This record gives sequence, C-alpha cells and structure tokens, in this order.
Amino acid sequence: MKQDVIEVDGAIGDGQVLRSALSLSMVTGKALHIRNIRAGRSRPGLMRQHLTAVLAATQVCGAEVEGAELGSLSLRFVPGIIRGGDYRFVIGSAGSCTLVLQTVLPALLQSPEASRVSISGGTHNPMAPPVDFLERAWLPLLRRMGARVELQLLRHGFVPAGGGELEVFIRPSSWAPLHLLSRGALLDSRALALTAGLDNRIAERELVCAGNRLGLAAQARHTVVLDPECGPGNALLLEFVCEQLTEVFSAFGQASLRADVVADRAASQALAWLKSDAAVGEHLADQLLLPMALAGSGSFTTPRMSEHLRSNIAVIESFLPVRIDCHERSESLLQVECRTLA
Repeated sequence: MKQDVIEVDGAIGDGQVLRSALSLSMVTGKALHIRNIRAGRSRPGLMRQHLTAVLAATQVCGAEVEGAELGSLSLRFVPGIIRGGDYRFVIGSAGSCTLVLQTVLPALLQSPEASRVSISGGTHNPMAPPVDFLERAWLPLLRRMGARVELQLLRHGFVPAGGGELEVFIRPSSWAPLHLLSRGALLDSRALALTAGLDNRIAERELVCAGNRLGLAAQARHTVVLDPECGPGNALLLEFVCEQLTEVFSAFGQASLRADVVADRAASQALAWLKSDAAVGEHLADQLLLPMALAGSGSFTTPRMSEHLRSNIAVIESFLPVRIDCHERSESLLQVECRTLA
C-alpha cells in the first residue's frame, strides 16, 4: 500500500520547520517531503547543523532519505522503526547541539528502549537556545509532562570554534497535558555572564548594564570564567524563577558587538516578558508547542504570536489530529490552546 506523504513548504519558516517536521515524521511514521528549506535565509538549504539533525533522525528510525546533503533545498524522509540505544552525533562546527537534540528527543522518548545521546558542536550559539535554557527552563516542564530525560553539559562550545559537548539520557515515556496560564510570583532572579578566553571586564560590563536595567542586586550578578580552551566565547544569561516555571533569556558576545549591546538584547527580551502577564516567553512558547501537541492537550500564555510559533502550528496540524487555537487576550497576552480533534 502506498504510504501517505506529508508535504511541507519550508518557505513558511526557517530551520524550525525542518526540525519539527522531522520529529513529527518519526513519531507518526508518516513520510515527509519538505521543499524550499530555509528559503528566506541568505544561505538557504541545509547547513551543517540541519544536516546533522537529518542524519541523526535517519539513524534513530532507520529512515530512507533523499536530499541529505549540504545546501539541499528539498528532502524526502521515509521513517522506519524508532530504536533506542547509544548515539553519537558530531556537527563538526559550532552548529547547535541543542537543536539537534530537540529534533530526535520526541522520537527517542517513544522508543521502548532507553537511550544515551552524545552531541558535539556548539552549546552556546546566537541562533539557538543555549544548553542552560534547556536545563533550567525547557526540560523541567517536559518532565512535568512525563518525559524522563537527564542532560549533562560536558564542555562549552561557542561560535565560531564549537568543540562543545552534551550528553543526554532518555528513558521511554508517555506525554501528559500541561497548562501554563500564569507564571505565578517571581521567587528569584539572577544574571550570569559566561566568558572563555576573553577579558573578564566584558562580562562585568554586561552584568552592570543588564543588572541596572532589570534592578538586580549586586549579589544576583555572577561572572562565570570558563577554561580558555572553550573559547573565545561569551554569553549573558538571565534567569527568573517563578512559582510555576523558570525562564531563561540570553544574548551572545560577538566581535562586532559592544558589551552594553549584548546586555540590552538579553534585558529587552526579559523585560518584554516581565511586563506582560504571560507565563512563557516567545522562545519557550515555540518549543513547548510540539510536546503539548503530542500529549493531545495543553495550553499556555505568551506575549505575542511569533513567526516561529505560527509556522510550528502549521507543521504540527499537518501531521497530528489536533487543533491549536490562539486567542489575543490583550496587546501583550496571547493564549494558546491545543486539543485533540474528535
């Protein structure tokens, strides 16, 4: 019998469209044909981290694949049986380890066997969530939904050198609904400036600028000096612990950016969330959507509809029998609800 193929136009978004489609193809067993991959980017098609995600997905489920090469604008992916086990994925650049992990995690949680996954590349990349975000914001919520996952950062890796590594232990799990309409009271907040192989005054300047904008006390500002061999690299992390969840916002130092600009980027994200009544920020909203859809039910509030969220909804609804409704409650409050179609 001919297998149904889900057609996805990658032009509706960027690499997130590819990653979500791969995850959903694996967990549903539905074949995927995606075209116009990252069509809106200055360098369209599969970059190294996207190709690593494709090859990782192929290995995890024994897929048949066409178009798995650098620069490819089109991909055909026919999934097989998901198998747990020991996996090692090497990006070979500073491409994001966290995005590769997020691609294969839903499938490995569905496997009847436990898995250990090692991924090397970039752990702190300006175009992806840092490992700290996964550890403190994303994974705790997934665990509340039933996911049995433990993550360990073995070595930091920054752009452009990469060289970072993380290890993840995954046990078979079932999804449960999660509803996050309020973040609750703010219990604690802090800023951490990571620096490797750079002048520590860069981190100190970031902490002063971000701390002043956010009203953080001096004892809530921390410089973390890493092994110079991990660098050069710099990241600013802003962490907010609330009754219902923890949020993490980040910005990354680059040769062309002043420390105060890096601080302003992270602080502006945090302030937009803090000034709203939303439970989760823009990035966490996007990355909670697929697990909620796999659970068949869930809801959250976030400040606004992002392009990532919009394209992710389109991909999810093309694979799963769910409906995702978005209601604007105010100028800075969007309520997102997922339910299974009857």
